[in-house]
Amino acid sequence: MDKKTGGIIATVVAVVLCGCPGLCGLVFGAISAVASFIPGSSIDIFGSNDPKSALATGIGMLCGGIIFIAIPVVVGVLMLRKKPEKPVAFDEPLPPAA
Repeated sequence: MDKKTGGIIATVVAVVLCGCPGLCGLVFGAISAVASFIPGSSIDIFGSNDPKSALATGIGMLCGGIIFIAIPVVVGVLMLRKKPEKPVAFDEPLPPAA
């Protein structure tokens, strides 16, 4: 298995394990943050019905989701980039000048 195949496998695994939960966190965080501003909404965040806890949870989930989405992007860029090739070293002496 060459390095490109390993990079593709690592990127797909990172997307499945980090990207998908990150998207779910973004959606839940956005819904929770918006629900905290709706008057009379039924809020239940870990047993608390305070809108501040819903807003704090929403903002925390948004930040966590962004971080979880950034992980597969970084893995993909680092694994699939073309690394610069090392120049060929010429150890031959130069011919004498005429």
